[in-house]
Parts: sequence; structure tokens; C-alpha cells
Amino acid sequence: MHTLETIHQQISLAIEKLDIPGKPANLYEPVSYTLSLGGKRLRPALVMTACDMFGGSLDEAVHPAVGIELFHNFTLLHDDIMDQAPLRRGKETVYKKWNSNIAILSGDTMFAMANREILKTSLSAVREIGDLFNLTAIQVCEGQQYDMDFESRDDVTLPEYLEMIRLKTAVLLACSLKTGAIIAGASPGDCQLIYDAGISLGMAFQLKDDFLDTYGDEKVFGKTPGGDILEGKKTFLFLKLIEKAGTEAKTFNRLYSPASALAAAEKIRFFTIKFGEWGISEDVEREIDSFYKSALLSIDALSVDSVRKSVLLELIRKLSLRQK
Repeated sequence: MHTLETIHQQISLAIEKLDIPGKPANLYEPVSYTLSLGGKRLRPALVMTACDMFGGSLDEAVHPAVGIELFHNFTLLHDDIMDQAPLRRGKETVYKKWNSNIAILSGDTMFAMANREILKTSLSAVREIGDLFNLTAIQVCEGQQYDMDFESRDDVTLPEYLEMIRLKTAVLLACSLKTGAIIAGASPGDCQLIYDAGISLGMAFQLKDDFLDTYGDEKVFGKTPGGDILEGKKTFLFLKLIEKAGTEAKTFNRLYSPASALAAAEKIRFFTIKFGEWGISEDVEREIDSFYKSALLSIDALSVDSVRKSVLLELIRKLSLRQK
């Protein structure tokens, strides 16, 4: 078995060794810049940890792990354009540092690079992994489209929102864990259980992002607090407020919209206070805890001894405590 530290070191080394050409500079410099920002490297760590847990070879898993990380970063480049986000991991986003056209093209290149890395695995597993990866990529795009559709709707429900984040965020974490399990030759039953664990983990992860966007420390979280409120994004916090607000829901919808008459600082302050008054932060934290418990139940059911599960459980514990 390998420690999380060893796994992260192997991932970092593999990313450093990526063959990123120097020309054209405006295509490849944003790719190098994006990867240099680091981040949690959560998704490749999940690939490697799952593979190791089932007794597989990390050398077989490292390229698909890097491929999934490249894909994740590709989605961030495009998401930042759509969201007009100025910061990512505390640094300028690619479209702000260069421009939107460059960010789009560099992101497209990262997607192609991701597919190239995904294919660098054992012949027996490559078709199944490739099919899973491409299905996941389509689902992530579906989730992003739902997210954008929600911006112009005042009737979004919590179940719809949860399905959106399942697609936009959770399926990629589930894909990461299942990819590692497939490489290691895990049984179909265990592959399904680890996928289910990834879905629950991804749901908790995204809900924590929603929570931190309002309540996080900018210096730690790497984003300006209240960004979702300013953009009028339909997050769990806002939709739970609407669900509980009764006759006040119409007023809250009007004030929350991007066309709100409230000034930026006033809008953030107003809704942060309302979330507190209606107990929304507690609601979100309960939901996050519920998804983490579901993930742990799926992991507990795996046909792997408890010692081999320890590294994955350590990673999940760290995620549950994260503040960024």
C-alpha cells in the first residue's frame, strides 16, 4: 500500500513530465499556467487510491489519473469564461490573464491531451475506461448546461439542483474511483460500490463548495465570498431558503436575480443574514454530512479488508474537514 503523500508525489511528477510544446505560446502557456496553479489533485488521487486499494499497479493508473486531472482543468477554463470568474485558486483565471478565445482553445487542447493520457493504460482495461471517461465527459457537459439553464428560471427545485450537481461534479469523482478499480481488476460489484461512493462524495464536495462560497475565508478558499449570491446562482442555500420562505419567496427571488436593485455588498449581506435567520447553513451542513455517511456505507460494503481502505478513508476525512 502507498500513502497519500506518495500518491500525490507520483501524480505531481507525472504532470511535470507531460509533453507540453512551447509553440504556439498562446496555446500552450495557458495550459502550463493552469497546471502550475496546483489545486487539490483530488480526482487523480482518487484514481490512484482506488487502484492501490484493490491491489493494482500505480504505474498503470497514473496516466488515466493525469488524464482525468487534465479534463477537470479543461472544464475549469471554460466554466470561468461562462461564470466570468476573475480568480481561480487565488490567481487570475486564464480568460482574464489572456482572453476568452485563448482560454477556449487552450481548454480544448487540454481535453485532447486528457484523452491521450486516458488511452495510456493496460490493453485489457482501456476500452472500458475510455467508455466510462467519455460518458462522464458528456454528463459533465449536461450538468453545466442545466446550471446555465437555471440562471433564467425562477422555479428550480432542490431535486433538480441535486441532479445538476450530480452531473456537473459528482460523476467525475465517481469516474475517478471506478477507473482505479477497473485498472486493478476489481469485481463488477465492487466497481459499482466504489462508483456509488464517488457520487455521494461528489455531492458532499459540491455542497461544501456552495457553503464555502458564502461562509468561506477568501484567503483560504481562493475566491471572493458571495460570488454565487452576486451572480444569482441557484445554489442549495438559495433554493432551501425559497423552499422554506413561503410568502416571502417571491421577494427573495426578485432580490436574488442578477437584475436585483440591491448593491453588490448589500445583496451579499442581505442574503447571508437571511440564510442565518432561516437556518440554511445548518441545513446544508446536515445534507453534506448525510452524503459523507452514504459514501462511507458504500466503502464499508467493499470486499476489501479494512486496512486497505485506510488511505481512501483518510482522504475522505480530509475532504470533510476542508475549508477551501
